[in-house]
Amino acid sequence: MACERKNWFKVYKGFIKLFKKPTNFKYVGEKITVPSVILSNHVGTSAPLSFELYLENVPMRFWGANEMNSGLKNMYKYQTEVFYHEKRGWNIHLARIYCLLASPLTNIFYKGLNLISTYKDGRFVKTIKESFDAIQDGNSLVIFPEVSDKGYLDVLEGFHKGFVIMLDYAYKKGVDLPVVVTYYHKKSNVHLIDEKIMYSELINKFSTYDEIANYLCDRCNKLGDMCQKSYLEDLNSKNK
Repeated sequence: MACERKNWFKVYKGFIKLFKKPTNFKYVGEKITVPSVILSNHVGTSAPLSFELYLENVPMRFWGANEMNSGLKNMYKYQTEVFYHEKRGWNIHLARIYCLLASPLTNIFYKGLNLISTYKDGRFVKTIKESFDAIQDGNSLVIFPEVSDKGYLDVLEGFHKGFVIMLDYAYKKGVDLPVVVTYYHKKSNVHLIDEKIMYSELINKFSTYDEIANYLCDRCNKLGDMCQKSYLEDLNSKNK
């Protein structure tokens, strides 16, 4: 059965919506109507919130770092040292103070999401199997695979290939999944959704996981270019 958010979480999301205006979802192709693997840039917390709060009629499960799904203590450490300090460039002391409030609220949010934990070791097998089960239940998977060692950049430097391993696992189980690349443009609050591409098409074009990941990252950046161009055109039009 597709993942259904619990009533308490729906109320919690309603509170968050008071502080985040609705996202404008735009489609290059058709809307998402079947279980798919949805790839997006991260933009801090903005893109995940965009999906969860405002993408309607798409049952979803999210991938997320296991540290964010392993209790408040581990989450606080990860958020302060990695998410805010390393990736977003915050002063470590400011991050620690801020996360005294942010981490408990984030912990509640992730419990409501029923997050699928990702790992950098052999436990990634658990991620793949749980993801496949979620697809079989009728959910799409939302994954943020960007390489973010230098922070969350407007132009992505690459995609980690873990999601391709999951796609290949599903394919070998007889499930050819659609892949949908998206890009969230924070300045215009537009989330641009590309045409789907089937995994079978990707393996006919490319021979390695890395090639597939790089191709899809390039598609994501092209969506970003489209968003930026449209944003600048609108800005120039308003200034005339």
